[in-house]
Amino acid sequence: MSHIFKNTLEKIIANDALHARFLNTLSLMENVGARKISRYEHPVHTNITVLKHAAEEARHAYYLKKQISKLGEDYCPDYAFDYLLAPFNSYQYLHRLDVSVCRYLKETLKLEGRAADDAAYILVTYAIEVRADELYGTYQELLTAAGSKVNVKSIIMEEAGHLEEMTRMLNEFHPDWQPVAAAVCAIEDELYQNWVVGLAASLN
Repeated sequence: MSHIFKNTLEKIIANDALHARFLNTLSLMENVGARKISRYEHPVHTNITVLKHAAEEARHAYYLKKQISKLGEDYCPDYAFDYLLAPFNSYQYLHRLDVSVCRYLKETLKLEGRAADDAAYILVTYAIEVRADELYGTYQELLTAAGSKVNVKSIIMEEAGHLEEMTRMLNEFHPDWQPVAAAVCAIEDELYQNWVVGLAASLN
């Protein structure tokens, strides 16, 4: 599937209108993540790591949106379907992951309530950061090869920091967290594959 994503990205980067919609799509997904973190936050017991994560996800959404202006001023004024690639999958991706992980935690670890929310936040974020490391790395590699004005290097650095933080939080969450995280990453992978297929189809 990685070769499909890479081939699709090459086509997107070569076309400014498509590229703008792809940046807008990534911005949307980062923004959905920031809003989900904000809804997750406890009104009292919210630590600095969660606040930092929410702020950085929102910054990524803004940064990606600003990058669109390097391709043209009139592209993608908002997140309407016409200005996105694979819009339905992109809007639903994180929500579906969240729901599936909460169900998995309830069935396998018997977690409910705030304990389930906390575990889902850590595990979902971990899976997303693993994916982001791969996705933004590939994207930047192709941007550099194409000599594009667009770049996502600052996002790559921050996502790597998020991954380290989530790994630390997983160690605190459960002594044997690797099998649980692997199961969550498998759930995410299925959703990601569907997103890539939708992304490729939206170019036709």
